[in-house]
Amino acid sequence: MAVRKKWTRGTAGAALALAVGVAAAGCSGSNSSGNTSGVASKAASAASSAAASLASQGGEALASASAQARNKLDSVKNGVKAKDDVTLGVPAPDSAGKATVKVTAKNTADSAKSFAVQVNFTDKSGNLLDVTVATVKDVGAGASGEATATSNRKLTGEVHAVVGSALRY
Repeated sequence: MAVRKKWTRGTAGAALALAVGVAAAGCSGSNSSGNTSGVASKAASAASSAAASLASQGGEALASASAQARNKLDSVKNGVKAKDDVTLGVPAPDSAGKATVKVTAKNTADSAKSFAVQVNFTDKSGNLLDVTVATVKDVGAGASGEATATSNRKLTGEVHAVVGSALRY
């Protein structure tokens, strides 16, 4: 969320700068109607609406990703919490700019199991940027298995990965 907030703040800041610039330009000269405050007000209103719309789209994408992850985890039957048996590598961008991270699951059960792992992609402050679920299939008893988790969208800045939850089934 922090990246989105920074981007939204940056967009809002640009909108404010635009509005101030329009108002200043209107004050330094005169338009045919002499109504400079109306022009500035309209510009500020339009910029504010654009910033709010962009922030809403980012929030909707994160809410959708979170809901999809929850649905995948909820669909696991007879799952046992296994967060302590899962480790994540260091996230890196793929060719499309999406964050990817290696997921390693250690099966401590006495038979082959699979794992559903919720991976939370965060910024350096721990604010949630994206959520996905990776499946590590058919890990033998006492063995470890790997999968790759990929973010749903392009992430920029310093991205971290944290295990949100993990189920062994």
